[in-house]
Amino acid sequence: MQALSRVTNIVVAGLGGQGVLKASDIIAGVAFLAGIDVKKSEVHGMSQRGGSVASDVRFGERVFSPMVSSGEADFLIVLDPTQVEVNRAMLAPTGILIDPSILNGRSLRSAKSLNVALIGALSRHLQFPDDLWTQSLRDHLSPKLLEVNLQAFATGKEAAASSQPA
Repeated sequence: MQALSRVTNIVVAGLGGQGVLKASDIIAGVAFLAGIDVKKSEVHGMSQRGGSVASDVRFGERVFSPMVSSGEADFLIVLDPTQVEVNRAMLAPTGILIDPSILNGRSLRSAKSLNVALIGALSRHLQFPDDLWTQSLRDHLSPKLLEVNLQAFATGKEAAASSQPA
């Protein structure tokens, strides 16, 4: 579990249209709901053409910059396997990579909810209560998308639990 007293650095990366920015909004939203100082930045690049997109989220007792420096990400969430090596340099030596392989064959009702499933996996490493995650999902998703995404979140959380050593 990541302590909340120090600054936590998260990079979400993928391709345009995969929900990178939505994922970072949800993560920043949960930190905000917890009353923690949070900053977020986005690099769109060629996002409208399926190009690389990355978004940084930093939260903790006191955060001065929204940008995660290279080699400083505690968590790197990658939505597309082609983006793992492109963004690996962002990961701290003790950082945790969360990518689609963590789902290990688990299926999602909608492929579009992969971003939320990987946030579910991330939630296993952070000390935010489930009700704050649920509220942030409600705040950032339309009601018609909520149920499928709540299920995706649970699938990702379960996948992360079964992949962690006992």
